[in-house]
Amino acid sequence: MSISPRTFSFVADVVRAESAIVLVAGKEYLVESRLLPLARAAGHADVDAYVADLERRRTPGATRAVVEALTTNETSWFRDSEPFTALKQVVLPELAARRGGRPIRVWCGACSSGQEPYSVSMVVQDTPAVAGHRVEIVATDLSEEMVQRARTGEYSQLEVNRGLPATTLVRYFQRAGVGWRVDPEVAARVSFRTLNLVRPFPPMGTFDVVMLRNVLIYFDLPTKRDILRRVRQVLSPDGYLFLGAAEMTTGVDDAWERVPVGRASIYRPRSAVRSGVA
Repeated sequence: MSISPRTFSFVADVVRAESAIVLVAGKEYLVESRLLPLARAAGHADVDAYVADLERRRTPGATRAVVEALTTNETSWFRDSEPFTALKQVVLPELAARRGGRPIRVWCGACSSGQEPYSVSMVVQDTPAVAGHRVEIVATDLSEEMVQRARTGEYSQLEVNRGLPATTLVRYFQRAGVGWRVDPEVAARVSFRTLNLVRPFPPMGTFDVVMLRNVLIYFDLPTKRDILRRVRQVLSPDGYLFLGAAEMTTGVDDAWERVPVGRASIYRPRSAVRSGVA
């Protein structure tokens, strides 16, 4: 069974309006597989019936459930490794030298179930150059469900097996029944909240590092450009933007310039690079 063109069109319109995520033709299978559990939970025989009911009685809660179901939450510990190496060896030491006694602030803009911000916190704890510095990590995600999960800091054995070295697991996690819980010192640096990247950002202060990895790929060009513009407004003039390996600012927002730090995709405001800010 596959969903009707009307169902797919309605869901694609809802998801695009609420999150700017573009569902192109050919993604019908994805919509059906992601929404079928919601349909069954609501007592409907299939996704077409569920969406037809949603059209008739559209509520914020039901709309949010659909959008969250279609949001990709792929993540792992120390994903792609290179950004975390750059963070430890270059970015954090440079920031510590420049910030003096001021806190270093990091924003993970699409944190999913928390692996990225907790990985950043572990890197902080393992970087001698920032010993004694206060580091604040703000982690946000569109999905309320993911944010609530991340706050618990609890993960199954299968989840910790994805990218987490055994030595790191032993050092930074505690047993929690059949699973694991992030060490309180690691968790204490991280605060979680929901945030929709395509909406105006709420007051969050200024950040020294923004991790926005593997999320821009889901947006169209105008949305990417708008998000990057607004990120510049919350990033320190000498701050760092981390993107995913398949993402770049070239041709999207030329106010950014890539800086060579190993193989990581790191960008800084062009004005900072041109002025020679270290």
